[in-house]
Amino acid sequence: MAVTEVRASWKVNLLDRLSDRCIGTSFAEACENSESGIHLAVFVEPYLEYLLQGKKTIESRFSINRQPPFGQVQVGDILVVKKAAGPVCGLCRVTNVWFYRLDPSTWSEITKHAEALCMDSSPFWEKKAAASFATLMEVQDVQRIPEFEIDKTDPRSWVILRPSVAGKQQSFL
Repeated sequence: MAVTEVRASWKVNLLDRLSDRCIGTSFAEACENSESGIHLAVFVEPYLEYLLQGKKTIESRFSINRQPPFGQVQVGDILVVKKAAGPVCGLCRVTNVWFYRLDPSTWSEITKHAEALCMDSSPFWEKKAAASFATLMEVQDVQRIPEFEIDKTDPRSWVILRPSVAGKQQSFL
């Protein structure tokens, strides 16, 4: 099997397994509906547990370069939640999204969401200060699912599994 086939096969396997786990949940229609985007989001602790407990209601992704999810995630999309170096363990739905080209004024806007982001004074947030782009996503309907492993070996913390075909609902700040 070629390297590209191996890289693509974990995505197909994940979507197949996800379909089975969505049956009977509020995600069933979105999993089957080809208009909803599906994204794999890899989380580190303690933010993974904060999300699964409902304490973290806004997920954020920061980058130096413009890369997904910036400009790619839409309201109504599903986030497949995976633990860094661990299993897929949850699902949630994006209910609002903001895209930022970062400067001092946008950072002050982001910090208004500090509680929902579970921002603290840890070095994690200090590292984000070098970023040029940010995506904030309000999430709801967070659900734990029976955990399962996938063969993803690349270092990306965000992967678009199925892009949304919904109209662009982007707000660039």
